[in-house]
Amino acid sequence: MANQGAKKRKEENARHMAKLRRLIIASNVVYFVVRMLIFYSSFTWKHWIGLVITSLAYAFPYKQLDQMAKPSVTDDGELLDGGFDMTTGGICGYLHDVIYITCFVQLASIISGKFWYTYLVIPAFGAYKASGLIRGFMSQGSEGGVEDEKSRKKREKMERKASRGQVVKTRTR
Repeated sequence: MANQGAKKRKEENARHMAKLRRLIIASNVVYFVVRMLIFYSSFTWKHWIGLVITSLAYAFPYKQLDQMAKPSVTDDGELLDGGFDMTTGGICGYLHDVIYITCFVQLASIISGKFWYTYLVIPAFGAYKASGLIRGFMSQGSEGGVEDEKSRKKREKMERKASRGQVVKTRTR
């Protein structure tokens, strides 16, 4: 019964990747049928470019997720690890978000070309995360900041008590 968790994760990842693959194929088929066959009179070269962009926006995250989901096996074929857990956050969650946003943009762009602006959510979120990271690095040197008189006196009193060897009692809030 060894590696039951790895086998279970391998099966879950296979189901999950199959579900993503079906979502991508269904979105492309719906876009192709509705936009190119039903609304063919308003179909222009810009729509071909949109189809290529959405296909690339599906391909890159899907390939990355597929690599993460692959199980690792020994030379004998024995299962070592079932692959990355696809339900976790972090980069895996961001890749899923890109796929879902692409699906929304592709299907909603059938209705109106204005939905392409939804793609701006991805770089905006990246800038938001990067600004938090940069702000974290920049605030390292300015820790401690300006201390008011009351907290300075309290700190000095506690330091004096600590240097005398007394037990310092602090309140927890």
